[in-house]
Amino acid sequence: MAAGALSGLVAVLETYRGRDRVVRALCYGCQLAGGALAGPQAPPSGLPGSLLAVSAQLSACRTALRLFDDFAMLGYSCGYGLGPKDEDVLVRGLSVLCNLANQLYYPCEHVAWAADAGIIRVGSWKWWTLSTALWASSLLLGILRSLRILFQLRRKPRQHQCSTSSPPSRREVKARVKAEVLSVLADLADLSNAIHWLPPGFLWAGRFPPWLVGLLGTISSLIGIYQASRGGNSEAV
Repeated sequence: MAAGALSGLVAVLETYRGRDRVVRALCYGCQLAGGALAGPQAPPSGLPGSLLAVSAQLSACRTALRLFDDFAMLGYSCGYGLGPKDEDVLVRGLSVLCNLANQLYYPCEHVAWAADAGIIRVGSWKWWTLSTALWASSLLLGILRSLRILFQLRRKPRQHQCSTSSPPSRREVKARVKAEVLSVLADLADLSNAIHWLPPGFLWAGRFPPWLVGLLGTISSLIGIYQASRGGNSEAV
């Protein structure tokens, strides 16, 4: 059993997406632990400070690796296009807008990263704000898309009573509902953090303590890992 678990972990870490999910979970997990141990102490020192430093380094690592995600996202967006014609129009529209927000997110983050690294001479703050706003928009669109799908799944049994086509099995419907509910929960957790990272004065921006940011990020990360293990699709940033 131990050998099988080790082989599974190695297989996950050998893929970019799998490694990113693990690094993301560790990043937020360290922030949760460091923030909880530090309490009101500022700046944190000792073990809490070390955990928060590890979290910051892992976050910077993920930011650098996302420099190569533009083409993968472009390929996905082009492959989806305007969506399958047999799909709900509203779901297709929300998906296209979500893909557009994700596509614009990456170059904005790259500019912010390059500015912080001293590669280009522009103010990084506005680019970080823009990239965070695009991420928040993508998450909100994803939540609306999942809610629309859940609404459709609720109506499908009644629709198939008047249809000659074979209805999906109850197991398939339950699995889809579960996947969409988990996606909504993960996106809500990430959206809460995204709003926290926006400029102060907007809703609860800047008000979360580090442990709460870590908790929300850990929840969304674990949901993403679970969905990936079940063959789901998770694009958590």
